[in-house]
Amino acid sequence: QVQVMESGGGLVQTGGSLRLSCAASGSISSIFAMGWHRQAPGKQRELVAVVSSGGRTNYVDSVKGRFTIFRDNAKNTVYLRMNSLKPEDTAVYYCNVVAGLSRNDYWGQGTQVTVSS
Repeated sequence: QVQVMESGGGLVQTGGSLRLSCAASGSISSIFAMGWHRQAPGKQRELVAVVSSGGRTNYVDSVKGRFTIFRDNAKNTVYLRMNSLKPEDTAVYYCNVVAGLSRNDYWGQGTQVTVSS
């Protein structure tokens, strides 16, 4: 079993920055993609950013140039650096880890990010 734990959310003003962290632990044979999703009130969960085991990244258009995802494979940890935050970035951010021979999805419980105007 794989456990996923996020940290780093909080309240920030428009234009501010936050860094989210996500650590995977447990019976991990191999980790493939690690990513961040978010869900705002009344909206569907969306993929924000993802990084492959080889370091390839992909971002939703709305965060390109503002957010950076990076991972530390030695620590099974992924980070999301968020700059120039906007009120529309307000959401619960969930970490997703794809791991194991069956490439199962594992999710954290989420961390709240609130950007005040």
